[in-house]
Amino acid sequence: MSNSTATPPFKTLGIVGTGAMGRGIAQIAAQAGLTVMLHDLREGAVTEAQEFVGGMWQRAVEKQRLSEAEAERCRASLKEAATLGDLAGCDMVIEAIVEKLEAKQAMFEQLEEILDDQAVLATNTSSLSVTAIASTCRRPQRVIGFHFFNPVPLMKIVEVIPGLRTASDVTDRVEALGQAMGHFTARTTDTPGFLVNHAGRAFGTEALRILGERVADHVTIDRILVDQGGFRMGPFALLDLTGLDVSHAVMESIYQQYYEEPRFRPSPLTRQRLTAGLLGRKTGEGFYRYVEGKTQVPDETPPPPAEPRPVWIGAEDDGARRQLTELVRVAGWSVESGEAPSAEALCLVAPLGEDATACALRLGLPAGRCVAVDLLAGLERRRSLMTTPATQADYRDAAMALLGHDGTPVSVLDDSHGFVLQRVVACIVNVGCEIAQQGVAAPNTIDRAVELGLGYPHGPLAMGDHYGSRRILTILDNMLAATGDPRYRASPWLRRRATLDMPLTAA
Repeated sequence: MSNSTATPPFKTLGIVGTGAMGRGIAQIAAQAGLTVMLHDLREGAVTEAQEFVGGMWQRAVEKQRLSEAEAERCRASLKEAATLGDLAGCDMVIEAIVEKLEAKQAMFEQLEEILDDQAVLATNTSSLSVTAIASTCRRPQRVIGFHFFNPVPLMKIVEVIPGLRTASDVTDRVEALGQAMGHFTARTTDTPGFLVNHAGRAFGTEALRILGERVADHVTIDRILVDQGGFRMGPFALLDLTGLDVSHAVMESIYQQYYEEPRFRPSPLTRQRLTAGLLGRKTGEGFYRYVEGKTQVPDETPPPPAEPRPVWIGAEDDGARRQLTELVRVAGWSVESGEAPSAEALCLVAPLGEDATACALRLGLPAGRCVAVDLLAGLERRRSLMTTPATQADYRDAAMALLGHDGTPVSVLDDSHGFVLQRVVACIVNVGCEIAQQGVAAPNTIDRAVELGLGYPHGPLAMGDHYGSRRILTILDNMLAATGDPRYRASPWLRRRATLDMPLTAA
């Protein structure tokens, strides 16, 4: 239920389209005190929506989250508009119809013939340009984007997106409406993906790139990002939940709208799986298989037994060296102190954005006895190690046994520039920094919107500060130098603030 006590700046709200989004908006609008007029072309759709939302209020009453009197008031405020003409008295109308530009333009052209000239026209589009939708309207200054997330009552965020010709007072009033509905209002510019979908591009696309390079399988990638990264859900579990028919289309749309910006490059893996019908939960199989709604995940293989052997630590950062030294000490293994490893030593390194092979060669270490450890998030919940193509099996097993000596799970990766966590986190931070650089939204808005809309443990700018902006910059610079892929070029917002040792959240 809404906790806001603010008075809505509108009295009567029309909603065209009573699917999941339209119903959710209707629910929180009625709770905020508005009269809500529902219209849908499909016969019986409005009645179904009224019954569904009424059922939600009844459950809230049963759980003592809403009084019976308040539920009755809300039900009475939800009315049917049998025709578009019945919306004539509304001072704002939100369309939540099919995600097609021509359909939305046609709907607004019809509404302009019905509504008062001062009425606001809002679109719940998730990906289309608000400016383009408004371009065929007689009064584009009253058209605005008002993008909610599903399920609307639970996702406490709405993007407020003025088009290039939207009047400032319209933006202010619609933002006030979102707040009266009890939602965080993220004011953002009319750019592809707006704010949340824009900021979310790196999580899935970089994970797909890692999978495509055969660095690790999808289960391992998900485990690392949940355990080490603190994400609520791994990228492949999320793709399965959303459905590739939805996710792939959004990836391609934003990539194309940004004229093939490398940071948003989709993966051919999703196109192939989409063609095969492996959409995710809705088809019973995606990256994972689902049996009676339960995800089928293989058991994790415990580290193999291995005899302790001397360990030489080649971590160049003092903090990383201390972490690895303490790990070896607690495990009861011995740490060599010489400038070079002995002929039997396991060599541990801790690169940032560099693969194990390059790090071993740069430090003059034997690649066959060298293993890299990811220390970006420390060593508490999961440990990731990376081998070179020449790493001998017994040294790999020794590293696994060492890292897993206390029961902490260990993930083994093939050689990669930046492991898994480093790559995904660096790309998330970089995209967030570029959003700030472009002025899509204010820094504090970016972080709060991403936390609410995507469920990340931190917003992208705060995430960079959490892990250290200089470390993030080093990861990106090393990956760019090694791969030559402009996907990893650092945003000026990141580079300037990291160099000056300023918070990324600083405006």
